[in-house]
Amino acid sequence: MKEVRPTTGKTLGALFSILGPLSGMSFLDLFSGTGRVAKEARARGASVVTVELLRDRAAEIRRALGEENHIALCMDVRRALNWLEKRELSFDVIFADPPYEMKWMSELPRLLGAHAGLLKPGGTVILERAERESLDLADSPWELADERRYGVSVLDFLKLKEVSDVQA
Repeated sequence: MKEVRPTTGKTLGALFSILGPLSGMSFLDLFSGTGRVAKEARARGASVVTVELLRDRAAEIRRALGEENHIALCMDVRRALNWLEKRELSFDVIFADPPYEMKWMSELPRLLGAHAGLLKPGGTVILERAERESLDLADSPWELADERRYGVSVLDFLKLKEVSDVQA
């Protein structure tokens, strides 16, 4: 089983301080790992969907969060995004903390862009990455709204680029 690298307490605290109360909101946690972020979102009132590829971890998250206001998917993130889209689900917050050093910061913005309908209008996409990794937004519909650094971790807050109605 791959080593788990949970979001640090400092980063977790900062994330939820920025997000504030989540009562009545929907939260998608991709690459859930230990489920620590999802548990905090749920404790703050959000309905949560977790996506974790490894069966043991997904089962542990399912036990910890229960089934009320929680859907636990044990599948690859790519497949999960298709599954969620087919069910016409959408989220106020999409959080992704993929394994470091596996090129996800190049693929994830484009992948989430292909499933941009999963984000509710006014919603937020937050990516957690290692400071040494670069975020690649080329060929994606996202722009960086904010970036926060906490030790070796970085939280990138993305928003959809605005489409101009102006004709040339």
